Amino acid sequence: MATIELLFHPRCPRGSMGLLAALLLAALLLGTAARGAQAVWPDEPSHTCIFQSLSGKDSEFCRGNLEVIYPELGDVGCTYIPSCHQSRWRISREWGSPQVRYPQADKRKKYVVMLVDPDAPSRANPRSRFWRHWLLTDVPGTELRTGELRGRVLTEYSRPTPPPHSGYHRYQVRLYEQPEGQRIILDPEERVSMGSWSVRSFTERFHLGSPAASTQFLTKHHSD
Repeated sequence: MATIELLFHPRCPRGSMGLLAALLLAALLLGTAARGAQAVWPDEPSHTCIFQSLSGKDSEFCRGNLEVIYPELGDVGCTYIPSCHQSRWRISREWGSPQVRYPQADKRKKYVVMLVDPDAPSRANPRSRFWRHWLLTDVPGTELRTGELRGRVLTEYSRPTPPPHSGYHRYQVRLYEQPEGQRIILDPEERVSMGSWSVRSFTERFHLGSPAASTQFLTKHHSD
């Protein structure tokens, strides 16, 4: 008999998920779904994939309902990347840049979006904090509302790739309102290296202030 796979995600309403599970179970018992069921990840045995939400200080970083959307996982903001279905391998080796969506973005404004790792090379010894994985400026509010970002690329997207045995890394997405008429650039020293980047110096230099919204997800090397 074919197996139906259920994904439990913190952003799915519990009532809806319960109803869906009941309907799927009934279909299986009747045999109507057995012929047409197809796993989302056909390369692995079917099993439940549970998304764990962040807690404590890690969850406090998530503010403003900023969404970070990867294929098959959906919005990973304020969660751990699950180990099932090779998700940690795929986020570091296969998937490109995520959609970043901020539904309340002002259509008249432009924004700065960055993805940084404060835990390079490890959270216990972050001597290369911050590692810059992505930096976009001049992002129109209209693009943030849809999640399809173009803007002006100062740093090309670099996949999250925590070193082996370095534990969980936080990957932080920070969104800033860009002052009107402000042209933002990286200086020559910043362009040379992605690591040991001072987010504070950068934001102060261009008067970006505090983030309009922020979120993060945690992941570790896929073999750990």
